[in-house]
Amino acid sequence: MPRIDAVSTAVPPHEITQEDSMQLARHFFQDAFPDIDRLLHVFAHSNIQKRHFCMPMDWFSDDRPFAEKNQLYIQHAEALSLEAARKCLQKAGLEPTDIDCLVFVSSTGISTPSIDSRLVNSLGLRSDITRIPLWGLGCAGGAMGLSRSCEYTGAYPRRRVLLISVELCGLTFIRQDLSKSNLVATCLFGDGAAAVVVSGDSVPVSKGASAPSIQFCDARTTTWPDTLDVMGWELTEPGLKVIFSRDIPTLIQTYMRENVDRFLTPHQTTVEHLRHFIFHPGGAKVIDAYQSSLGIDAAATRHSEEVLSHFGNMSSPTVLFVLEKSMEQPWNRGDRGLVAALGPGFSSELLLLEAR
Repeated sequence: MPRIDAVSTAVPPHEITQEDSMQLARHFFQDAFPDIDRLLHVFAHSNIQKRHFCMPMDWFSDDRPFAEKNQLYIQHAEALSLEAARKCLQKAGLEPTDIDCLVFVSSTGISTPSIDSRLVNSLGLRSDITRIPLWGLGCAGGAMGLSRSCEYTGAYPRRRVLLISVELCGLTFIRQDLSKSNLVATCLFGDGAAAVVVSGDSVPVSKGASAPSIQFCDARTTTWPDTLDVMGWELTEPGLKVIFSRDIPTLIQTYMRENVDRFLTPHQTTVEHLRHFIFHPGGAKVIDAYQSSLGIDAAATRHSEEVLSHFGNMSSPTVLFVLEKSMEQPWNRGDRGLVAALGPGFSSELLLLEAR
């Protein structure tokens, strides 16, 4: 089965505490909401301490045209992708020319040629590399990219995939948008990138590897009908306007347990037999909903909570930050883990991993 050889992450240099972002939000939204103090409680209950952005705090104070924001996206998405990719290749003991396929995931900007084509040059990848850019998957993108990377190496067991997921959510901020959804986004989202090397089972394991390898068992994509308005972007004159429904935790409570049980049953296992839970931390209420729906305790989602606390919700790469933390801890042979993320569609992506 395909295996995950390495995971690495990267964040941009501008760090903003949650207290500072709350004061900024007060300045932005106080004229629109007379009850601004009540609404700002979302910051105190977010379980986020800090986040990282590619632009400094004062950049957010002015109206920015979409063209300016998108040009910044192209510049910083490539740079952050390069940082995550180089760290990942070094961790795996590989050169860029060892990679056969590049899967690139992002939803926070537009680029043609796509960012992955730029990385062929700047990262030094082979000119004959297979390129698979994936756009519009939002918060589910990291998990979906991992699924497609594992399925690709399942079909081509002699090949290696480099998966890169990068989002610059801060660049999508619309100063003129005084909606509650934008206020919540101001509290929640950050910037980041992650890279993963996935190898087919005919690719030799690196010499000296003693720990069990984390292998891919299966994946399941679910898209619920008539839920297009739950999450996504609306393209407006000043840029990508966030669509973010307050019903997301309720949807998790309603649908996730059945979805997970259907996925696990053919593999003769249940939630109770899993040892690792690698969940995209969409927010504190989302993590709580996972715990309640699946009947797991807070210890099971500690890595998700830690990533949320230090980085916020970075959309697609966030679940790969959680995967990195999970793989830094020892997995015993036979341990199974569940990767889960939710995104526009409204969709879920599940992966079953096993240490062998």
